[in-house]
Amino acid sequence: MNWYRLQLQEVFELLGSGKKGLSSAAAEERLLQTGPNELEEGKKKTIAGMLLAQFADVMILILLAAAIISGIIGDLTDTIVILVIVLINAVIGFFQEFRAEKAMLALKQMAVTQARVIRDDRALSVPSTELVPGDLVLLEAGNAVPADIRITESVALRVEEAALTGESHSVDKKVHPIDAEELPLGDRNNMAFKGTFVTYGRGSGVVVATGMQTELGRIARMLQEAETQTPLQQRMAVFGKKLSVLVLFLCVLFFITSWLRGEDLVKMVLTSISLAVAAIPEALPAVITISLALAAKRLVRFNSLIRKLPAVETLGSVSYICTDKTGTLTKNKMQVEEVWVNETLYDHTNAADISGSPAGIQLLQAFLLNNDAVAEADGTLKGDSTETALMAFARQNGLQEAPWPRIAEIAFDADRKLMTTFHQTDKGILAVTKGAPDILLDICKPVAGREDLSVRVNTMAEKGLRTLGFACRYWDRVEEEPASAEYEKDLDFLGFAGIIDPPREEVFEAVEQCKSAGIVPVMITGDHPLTAKTIAGRIGILSSGKDQVITGTELAALEPEAFAARVEKIKVYARVSPEQKLQIVKALQEKGHYVAMTGDGVNDAPSLKKANIGIAMGITGTDVSKEAAHMILLDDNFSTIVKAVQQGRRIYDNILKFIKYLMTTNSGELWTLLLGPLVGLPVALLPIHILWVNLVSDGLPAISLSFEKAEKDIMKRPPRPPKETVFAQGRGMHMLWVGMLMAGVVLAAQAWAINNGLHWQTIVFNVLCLLQMGHVLAIRSEKYSLFSIGIFSNKPLLGAVALAMILQFVITYVPFFQPIFKTQALTLMEFLVVGAASSVVFIAVELEKFISRRRKARPEPVL
Repeated sequence: MNWYRLQLQEVFELLGSGKKGLSSAAAEERLLQTGPNELEEGKKKTIAGMLLAQFADVMILILLAAAIISGIIGDLTDTIVILVIVLINAVIGFFQEFRAEKAMLALKQMAVTQARVIRDDRALSVPSTELVPGDLVLLEAGNAVPADIRITESVALRVEEAALTGESHSVDKKVHPIDAEELPLGDRNNMAFKGTFVTYGRGSGVVVATGMQTELGRIARMLQEAETQTPLQQRMAVFGKKLSVLVLFLCVLFFITSWLRGEDLVKMVLTSISLAVAAIPEALPAVITISLALAAKRLVRFNSLIRKLPAVETLGSVSYICTDKTGTLTKNKMQVEEVWVNETLYDHTNAADISGSPAGIQLLQAFLLNNDAVAEADGTLKGDSTETALMAFARQNGLQEAPWPRIAEIAFDADRKLMTTFHQTDKGILAVTKGAPDILLDICKPVAGREDLSVRVNTMAEKGLRTLGFACRYWDRVEEEPASAEYEKDLDFLGFAGIIDPPREEVFEAVEQCKSAGIVPVMITGDHPLTAKTIAGRIGILSSGKDQVITGTELAALEPEAFAARVEKIKVYARVSPEQKLQIVKALQEKGHYVAMTGDGVNDAPSLKKANIGIAMGITGTDVSKEAAHMILLDDNFSTIVKAVQQGRRIYDNILKFIKYLMTTNSGELWTLLLGPLVGLPVALLPIHILWVNLVSDGLPAISLSFEKAEKDIMKRPPRPPKETVFAQGRGMHMLWVGMLMAGVVLAAQAWAINNGLHWQTIVFNVLCLLQMGHVLAIRSEKYSLFSIGIFSNKPLLGAVALAMILQFVITYVPFFQPIFKTQALTLMEFLVVGAASSVVFIAVELEKFISRRRKARPEPVL
């Protein structure tokens, strides 16, 4: 129902109400029908449900099956180890999910506790949860609007709607209907919405919607949509499914071939379990979680608070940043940008000169006289954002307070678009009038160059400035209650002030850095199109003739296919609704982009949650936006996002390094287990050996890889393609050939040890573990040698390698661990052979990088 289009009498008839409000009996009956005026929560996830969901992953199910089979055939050590791994992973995932679902609670806390209503023809206070459609609500400055209301009376009523619409200044409310279809929320100036605040004046209104039927309720419903998976979660889900199919295929293949060769059944089952355990990188979920947690801790130093761990790596893949304007790109504080007085324009280049002329001083006095803002003892200005901007400008230019006391006033209203104040001076009573320039000029004495003034006003408007005109007149006396028709005429024109919520200083460089990193910044705002276009042009979001600007009304008229064709060209969206913000994010995601959405208002919450990464403002942001976001900017600084993106790219690079590292190990284990029996060797590794290698020998160094420093060109390359897999850029081939090389070295050591009657199983176990140490040192950089990046440039990794080697020594030589890990003490000769064999992979990978560098350095042939 478009309540804003209806006459008041029609509104009252439809709601069964009137200017005396509802009766208490009618209100109680309606409350039973509509329910309380509060936000409902979606279907709650139970603790048991969230915990069980952690075991739904295919890789986890395969591990559980391996644990059960191991237990059935009597190998309890493997069963316990596998179950501990699965449980740790489940607990970490559970706590992440348990902490994430608080957005609805924050929305509910925005509800107002009490509301003043007219019932039974008298005013009384009732809990806001008991409001019903048809209730007549009284509003005054300082009140929160308790429901969606159609205004029935407005006495200079202004409402702050920034959190809901993105409008950067208070909105003047009026009573008359507005004849327009599908009007954006920000233009429905005869409506007040739940969750907004009255900043000035007083008024009343009839409740048209409560609870989930309000605009705030619609946002709450959108917040209940499922969250988007992060790039790594998507890639790992695909990877997990493919790996699971491969594991099952290899196990079945191995079982059938062994059965055809007449192998022992129990031995075949044990070896099949070994294959399953070898193929699954058990440490990978824990390593990723720990690495992301360490990165999140580091990001706090850059004023970025990570609420949801996967957001860290998402930063590295972002291709679009959809940013709210008010409070994000701008200061969320109005300021005087331009002043026109005595045929002279003053802006930031010459503003200080305005107090040098009598006309300038007179205009500055008008800024202070016709002004309801208040200066606190500490210098803070309180009041309407436009009036605080005017007061601040006057104070910056030498005038600290109004020179004469106010004795009367004609209050502002949205129909006249004027406000007049009266002041006692030595020359008589001075009337100062401010308001919309076109209306003000019509009530002034004839002004020379009137057409030029109109052009000047239009120029200011085209720059996105909110323009106010000022005029004055002296009177001998003034009525106790002055009337507009008598006193707002034949005025002397003083000048104009152009006001805007200006961009933050640091945003200019941040936008440029985004572009150089291949990230497209897009402005999405509920503010006026001209203002949005101006700010976007100034900071560089609009930088070419091909960049488009679109309003919410134009967007609503577009077919989905037409919007999809244009979405990558549109750089500014103005006057958009919360649903449209969500639509924009979804459209970009459907084009294959990873979208970051920044914002601070309640209206941003659904799109913050839907985006691949939602970024809320820590200082000006509402609780709702913070709870819906994945990351919070502690300093509300847009440029902090750029630093966070750099860290995100670094972390993602390092995650890819340890995926390559862990999967190469698994590849080596698989080749060892599959090829050994084919060349007549016994099964080289037991499940406990594989678990040790995958969790301890690999896990510690893999976590330490997250401390690797960023590559030099990290912010000069485009984001990673959304469809790029973890096997791209030669990583898959590396896993294959290095894995085969490891298997070759391990099987050669096994054959040599068996032929010489040595402790072959312990030798094989140690060679495989120590090969990993050489491998992790070699892959610290994909391009450069270990010696050129500095052996000691990642001390945590060196410590992890040393610790892994010490632990390997302990389980080999300490008698207590030997029966658990099926090891035997090696002789000196055996130990030296293990050391020599373990250096092969390090040398091979360093040689590969050397050849690659030489090939890239070779000049192209001249044609």
